[in-house]
Amino acid sequence: MDVYDRYAPFIQDFIYRNGWESLRGVQAAAGEAIFGTEDNVLLSASTASGKTEAAFFPILTLFSEDMPRSVGAVYIGPLKALINDQFSRLTELCQEAEIPVWHWHGDVAQSHKTKMLKSPSGILQITPESLEALMLRKHALIPKFFHDLRFVVIDEIHSLMRGDRGGQTMCLIERLSRLSGSDPRRIGLSATIGDMEAAGRFLSSGSSRGTVIPKIQSKGDRWRLSMEHFYISQQNVPEENEAPEGAMPVLDEKTDSAPKNADPGMGYIFEHTRGRKCLVFVNSREECEAVTTTLRSYCEANGEPDRFLIHHGNLSAAYRETAEDAMKDDDIFMTTCTTATLELGIDIGRLERAFQIDAPFTVSSFLQRMGRTGRRGLPPEMWFVVREELPEPRSMLPETVPWKLLQGIALIQVYLEERWVEPPKLDRLPFSLLYHQTMSTLASSGEMSPRELAAKVLTLNCFKRITQEDYKLLLRHLLETEHIQRTEEGGLIVGLAGERIVNSFKFYAVFQENEEYTVRWNSQELGTIVMPPPVGEKVAIAGHVWVVEELDHKRRQVYVEKIKGRVPAYFGDCPGDINTKILERMRQVLREEKSYPYLMKNAVLRLDQARAVSRNSGLTESPLICLGGTMWCLLPWLGSYAFLAMERFLKIRCGERLGLKGLSSSRPYFIQFTMKVSPEEFLRVLIEEAERELDPLELVYPGEVPLFEKYDEFVPEELVRKGFAYGILGIDEMRSRILGWKELIQ
Repeated sequence: MDVYDRYAPFIQDFIYRNGWESLRGVQAAAGEAIFGTEDNVLLSASTASGKTEAAFFPILTLFSEDMPRSVGAVYIGPLKALINDQFSRLTELCQEAEIPVWHWHGDVAQSHKTKMLKSPSGILQITPESLEALMLRKHALIPKFFHDLRFVVIDEIHSLMRGDRGGQTMCLIERLSRLSGSDPRRIGLSATIGDMEAAGRFLSSGSSRGTVIPKIQSKGDRWRLSMEHFYISQQNVPEENEAPEGAMPVLDEKTDSAPKNADPGMGYIFEHTRGRKCLVFVNSREECEAVTTTLRSYCEANGEPDRFLIHHGNLSAAYRETAEDAMKDDDIFMTTCTTATLELGIDIGRLERAFQIDAPFTVSSFLQRMGRTGRRGLPPEMWFVVREELPEPRSMLPETVPWKLLQGIALIQVYLEERWVEPPKLDRLPFSLLYHQTMSTLASSGEMSPRELAAKVLTLNCFKRITQEDYKLLLRHLLETEHIQRTEEGGLIVGLAGERIVNSFKFYAVFQENEEYTVRWNSQELGTIVMPPPVGEKVAIAGHVWVVEELDHKRRQVYVEKIKGRVPAYFGDCPGDINTKILERMRQVLREEKSYPYLMKNAVLRLDQARAVSRNSGLTESPLICLGGTMWCLLPWLGSYAFLAMERFLKIRCGERLGLKGLSSSRPYFIQFTMKVSPEEFLRVLIEEAERELDPLELVYPGEVPLFEKYDEFVPEELVRKGFAYGILGIDEMRSRILGWKELIQ
């Protein structure tokens, strides 16, 4: 079909005004799928390919022909920044057709929300957490707001396919459909999906429709990639950073002066962001603060004005929006240090290059972060800056391996060679989410019998692996702990303990949050921190250092004054989740002689050195390496959750037979320990134990309650252990790896 001709006239005018000479592949494919079927649609195409317009051009065309009598489309975005960005784009698109666009999240003014409640119509853009709040607080009005809901668009759907937040989103869509009496089609958008069929099943879960996955032809992108290595403790940047043939050229700028104890990796970033619009990605909020502070100290040492902004989830909305607005302004050449908060979707204008400090945890993150560049005709461009402490002369062998360098190379290679991206992990037992949805349903619906509650909650597709017996166990526990209580008529309502949880604004989110304090400077809110230091101590936030003047524990407020200096920031734990495929490719990087054209001079030398050490020690050939005497190192080359299973298997199943002591891990790279047996006996014992029947619950330590998700603390200990053992630990991968070692002892 000719999709363009099918579009409404105001859509055609929009395309003409923007100078588009033809529809992109994703737009043509989306139009055919949305106009030509009644199915759900999964659209996967490269970053900046126009997926949002691809979905909304046909949706708005259909609306213009038959305007919905309520909110007609819900757009679910994972980040406030993404919703803010899409709001302005959709508002412009919908203006001529007079289709209202509403956005709804914690930073949106109440007056805007009130207008939507008075006149529910058009498109509602919302986060999963705000949709949860709307369902809970405006439960009786949901049929009025959404009775003619026709589409639910889920942006960056890959980001919701690996944890409770994705499960919550799908539960909300099911609950919304049931409560409003609507049957909306679902449109999923992403640039980085590893398993399209699995993603299609996820999109349709709990739906009466199948999923159409259009084949979208994409032209091959040309990337500009570089990866350089620095020792943090070295005092001078190398005189020349020449690129091997084929790598991205590096400018020959030098730092005139640098702060005391200068970090050469930071100096490298400082010089190569001057006069450009760039992003610097890091893997934690603490590192984001430290990097911003360091780069600002370079500005001061060089007598330059501050040209570095900061953006992460603990900063106040004002700070985040300042960075977003500056990055969108083509006349402002500044660099923003950021976590994953600027990884997804948001168009931040003519961004020239992205930097990545060390390696991200996933291929998906790498592609998303690089995809922030390469818009408006520029090629995508990313510079990896890998930093490593200089190994001490007496360091043990595994501590001398440049793990982050290998990880960065592996992430790039698995995508270049196989177009591989992490598949979704959809096989968990989500007991924490089950608690959350039970409490939300009960709080919004009022008194229900246990049978009615189970019919509403346990039938949600997300909970299909949870038995009725497990649910009865949960409800009995919630009655005992007063999270729910029984009425005289035998029904269930939210109890006193449950009310404290449900009535908190933090209830709407299912992702883990630390207890946070708001940091204030005069009347300005800077952001939030975890575990504030005592009065008189320093704290780092918003890329500056402050001294604590006053602490108000009751209101959770920290009052500060700005000072000079540096101090580590702390916002809570930030665990990484690395797939086994990446660890296996890291081993191959050490084994092969292949050169990678994006490696710069220092990185080439460091990799050559690591390969020489690997050949001499045999660390890629045998999983077990002697570090001297009875000290050994196991390198299983397993991803995070299979590695976790291996640690526990060694301690619980094999520790006594092997005489293991002093076991310590550097996850997910290696495990060190002392033992009393030969390497052959070690492998034989592991294989024997792996061949025996293994109940996953055996790998939970006696008395351990492994709280992994936000609401696990309110779930019966028995269910927490079961969810961890059967849904988190990668036992099958671990056993397969151990049994593969048979050939080493035959």
